Amino acid sequence: MAPALHEVYRQYFDTIAVQQEDRALRDEVFRLRYQVYCVENPFEDPAEHPDGLEHDVYDERATHCLLFHKRTESWAGTARLILPNAEDPNHSFALQEVCNDPAIYDPQRFPVMQMGEISRFCISKDFRRRQGDGMFPASEDPETRSDERRVIPNMTLGLMEGLIRMSLDHGLFYQCAVMERPLLRLLDRLGIRFTHIGPLVEYHGRRQPCMLKLETMLQEVREERLDVWEILTEGGRHWERLQELKAARPTPA
Repeated sequence: MAPALHEVYRQYFDTIAVQQEDRALRDEVFRLRYQVYCVENPFEDPAEHPDGLEHDVYDERATHCLLFHKRTESWAGTARLILPNAEDPNHSFALQEVCNDPAIYDPQRFPVMQMGEISRFCISKDFRRRQGDGMFPASEDPETRSDERRVIPNMTLGLMEGLIRMSLDHGLFYQCAVMERPLLRLLDRLGIRFTHIGPLVEYHGRRQPCMLKLETMLQEVREERLDVWEILTEGGRHWERLQELKAARPTPA
């Protein structure tokens, strides 16, 4: 019997939470973001980041994670979770600056103080290219080659697991984002479904404001894709933490 997806996945990838005080790892986050957002894609002006580190005003109110590829000991991707602004909740997230849908002004439908915003979610094209060019030397065992090919397309799951972990670390039950449609479609195929908030907006291209409730999303994923649920919850551990947090501080309906 072939090993489960989550077992194979953890052979090749790990998701590292970046502590605020760890300047070296934070620089790895910003360096990878520079590669993606200034070199590979024309989203940010390289001239504004002469040190080769892409960062912005949200980073000091955000927590970050890195996706680590064990075999090559390299960083494959990164994501951040912007935390709510207790001093000014209505100006917590980029979503609130670009979306005018009435839902975001309703604390029952959009509970800002129990929410984090997914942002700078990326996997380097350079990493994908390097893996495609030389991932499978002729000397490698064919079974290993097959296993790694199986998990490489699902690297987004590692970043989503990191975002779930960071949400729970900060007692947050919801996530929002302004996402590209292709990423939303990819996540949808994996059973991870966001609720759209209003129409597409212009934000580094046409993007969709959206949100989800962690408990609802994980319940749906478990019913549809248990293999994905095992990765997202780190074998059920994040689900248990979520239930403990919910019992201690009930979420809005």
